[in-house]
Amino acid sequence: MGGADAERNRPAPPTAADSDFCFQVHRAALGEHVAAIWGWDDEIQRGYHDRAFVPGRWRVITADGADAGLLVVEYRSAEVCLGRIELDPRYQSRGIGGRLIRWLIGVAAERGQPLVLEVLMVNTRAHAFCLRHGFRETGRHGRKILLARTPGQED
Repeated sequence: MGGADAERNRPAPPTAADSDFCFQVHRAALGEHVAAIWGWDDEIQRGYHDRAFVPGRWRVITADGADAGLLVVEYRSAEVCLGRIELDPRYQSRGIGGRLIRWLIGVAAERGQPLVLEVLMVNTRAHAFCLRHGFRETGRHGRKILLARTPGQED
């Protein structure tokens, strides 16, 4: 992301106090998809969240001065893994996710590494979003589709 886009949607490290915000975004953005596969139990999902939430690895996405979502990226030795990109539904379809994914594609390309991620099979909107941004399906595991975009790959 460059210039004004980078400033407007800068992913910032959350604090422990941001944990509830991140959980609420997860519920709003992916709750229906999780429920379609496993059912949604707030207590169980909160437990998963509490175990996964690591402030140093998670980032809060802001848009127009407000917290809008979350981003989790893991820089591995052979790849960049997008663990989560979740936007509150009020901030979806505004180009924020596209700007973030293009930025991450650039980061991975600079590192000479593929950008990899997984989407739930029932989340057809996320799958289509990834395909529009040049990701290719590399496999399936359980109820997830594995996707990758390699450096230098044409759209």
